[in-house]
Amino acid sequence: MSSTYLPPLLGESVHEVFYPDVQTTVNLFAIHLRSVAADWDYPAHEHPQYELNYVTEGEQWMTVNGQIYKQKAGELLLIPPGSIHSSQSRNDQGFTYFCMHFDIDDQLFLSLLARIKQVLFSSDSPVTQKIEPVLRKLMNTAPHPTPSAMVQRMQLQSAVFELFGHLWEAVSQEVAQSFTDSYEKIELAHQIRNRLQGLVSQQFKQGRETDTHYGIDDIASELGISSSHCNRVFKQVFGQSPRVVLSEMVLHEAKLLLVNSTRSIQQISSMLGYKDIAHFSRQFKRWSGVSPSQYRLERANEK
Repeated sequence: MSSTYLPPLLGESVHEVFYPDVQTTVNLFAIHLRSVAADWDYPAHEHPQYELNYVTEGEQWMTVNGQIYKQKAGELLLIPPGSIHSSQSRNDQGFTYFCMHFDIDDQLFLSLLARIKQVLFSSDSPVTQKIEPVLRKLMNTAPHPTPSAMVQRMQLQSAVFELFGHLWEAVSQEVAQSFTDSYEKIELAHQIRNRLQGLVSQQFKQGRETDTHYGIDDIASELGISSSHCNRVFKQVFGQSPRVVLSEMVLHEAKLLLVNSTRSIQQISSMLGYKDIAHFSRQFKRWSGVSPSQYRLERANEK
């Protein structure tokens, strides 16, 4: 069933705090811990996912988009999607490394990662120090499989989400260094993002219209900043305007309702704050390229 939640009407709650919704899909590929010999030479290749590569023993010589990186034990490589890279042993010595490829549908997380131009992180960098303990946890699960494959998979996913949490925090700090106001802008952008999520979770689902400023002016006023500053800071951090991110949130909610509920498109339109189903249909098609009914039919045929 859909995760849609209908909150009480305004004024019925004495106090409440909205936590961010968790509606993220993570795909993990080719996770492995490998020791290689002195003649190791992996040819140039690319893939559409991010790659985390961590050397535990020896040295790896990794070429990424023509740039050679000498990766020592305890150092981390974060290779962006589409990067052409190859790996070699040198100095007549092998090495051991842990590698995982990941894809995540959280556009804010991806936009933040995309702002990191650094590929190699030393053992004493904040990024490496944040996620190294979780990488060790992941590596330690390999030699000791649990009796249940399902349990092992859940433990792996739990560790990966912990890793992403630390990676998000570390990357946020890295990005903050590029701003004159340092971490304060990152914190403000996250506050705006959380209020956008609250707007989707509460205002839209109480039948308010979605076509009047999208609530951005109100959010800026509540935070004591101008609308222009609100838009500027948010876009600096996440690479997208609040309006675009809010549209993506509403689209995601609409897709969940269309696929995971038996509600009519008229009901879904009303739940998301549209008084006119035709307006909702036009907006949905502009967002996704297909009508709500066509999207529902296509997803049903995939099951």
